[in-house]
Amino acid sequence: MASSFLFLFMTIFLTHYVFSCSAIVLLPLTHSLSKSQFNSTPHLLKFTSARSATRFHHRHRQISLPLSPGSDYTLSFNLGSHPPQPISLYMDTGSDLVWFPCAPFECILCEGKYDTAATGGLSPPNITSSASVSCKSPACSAAHTSLSSSDLCAMARCPLELIETSDCSSFSCPPFYYAYGDGSLVARLYRDSLSMPASSPLVLHNFTFGCAHTALGEPVGVAGFGRGVLSLPAQLASFSPHLGNQFSYCLVSHSFDADRVRRPSPLILGRYSLDDEKKKRVGHDRGEFVYTAMLDNPKHPYFYCVGLEGITVGNRKIPVPEILKRVDRRGNGGMVVDSGTTFTMLPAGLYESLVTEFNHRMGRVYKRATQIEERTGLGPCYYSDDSAAKVPAVALHFVGNSTVILPRNNYYYEFFDGRDGQKKKRKVGCLMLMNGGDEAESGGPAATLGNYQQQGFEVVYDLEKHRVGFARRKCALLWDSLQQR
Repeated sequence: MASSFLFLFMTIFLTHYVFSCSAIVLLPLTHSLSKSQFNSTPHLLKFTSARSATRFHHRHRQISLPLSPGSDYTLSFNLGSHPPQPISLYMDTGSDLVWFPCAPFECILCEGKYDTAATGGLSPPNITSSASVSCKSPACSAAHTSLSSSDLCAMARCPLELIETSDCSSFSCPPFYYAYGDGSLVARLYRDSLSMPASSPLVLHNFTFGCAHTALGEPVGVAGFGRGVLSLPAQLASFSPHLGNQFSYCLVSHSFDADRVRRPSPLILGRYSLDDEKKKRVGHDRGEFVYTAMLDNPKHPYFYCVGLEGITVGNRKIPVPEILKRVDRRGNGGMVVDSGTTFTMLPAGLYESLVTEFNHRMGRVYKRATQIEERTGLGPCYYSDDSAAKVPAVALHFVGNSTVILPRNNYYYEFFDGRDGQKKKRKVGCLMLMNGGDEAESGGPAATLGNYQQQGFEVVYDLEKHRVGFARRKCALLWDSLQQR
């Protein structure tokens, strides 16, 4: 065991926690959305619902694209060491590349999209000391959608005689184009040390990343956690399989109120164990993990797709279309578990069945708030005045007999609305699940499980056993307990 830890240290220079023969890296996720950024709660909800819909619909284009960036959660890193340069990136399980703007940086059509809360007001780093990646590198081939090294070296202007003798290693990987659903960038691959300033500091030497000097509609970089060789977990796994083969996060419930969030949401690299007292403290008594298998998607290989078998509203189980239970050979079907989409998106038929059942129970007691629905992009919404609305329970049933019961606040959001001229604010609540449209017309993944519905759960991505797990947790206390290990 001592030799394995020595190897780990020599490979990635990792200061880590070692408890019960386990090592983890604990990183803080910062939620970047808050009511204070908007002039009203409906304005916030309209912005968030529109962004969720855009992110969902744009991945149905005929070409294979990652999900659009714009996650609600950011991670901080340091690039290089002479001196280290801080960067802040969106954490995104829907894409497979780590990239960020580099100085000098030009962002086209980025007016109104730049979010200083997401970047912490940081300037793009200078990468003059970073090493370029060879055109013969597997990373170069991955960035160029698996073009051969000979093609890439020809693009890099390596002479033919050197291509024939496989002697082009000194020629840099040519620039590559990377497209999201509603934006794009041109970048080059570089290698440098990447450190994560946390209570368990991690330094990865020769980390491969994309450096963009030009982007269209993408002012903030992305830490891709998807299934791909250039993603952060994949690169970490090449150094330390223990740390890279599993990661999890536990999103602290926020209700878009920054004052409620007194702890960061823990992002955990590796497997951990807690003693019985700490297990009880963080909510293990609420239940252990329930797992569902990851589904391979040939068109979108970086997605974490799972199968959904049904949704229960109250005591009625609503069947789902067959396309949600599996992914076919064309990459259609299944549900994407996504850290970057806020609200869960469902196929139109399933959504309408759910709303019918929900409204059957709520509409008999509460008045429908149709104007709020128009202003938020969500629905159905109801006025409940000063009383606490009696909302039916909602549960998701995944393939493999795995049921996830959603806390009420994860799918029904209540707030006080008072428009100009009103003497008294009215209490209103809205269902936080959205209509994703007709799956037969769109193609691609049929649904997305958004991060708002994942709050208060530890969501684990077990890359070794190819499964995703869910367990109710007190996320703020989990952060405290892991820091004290």
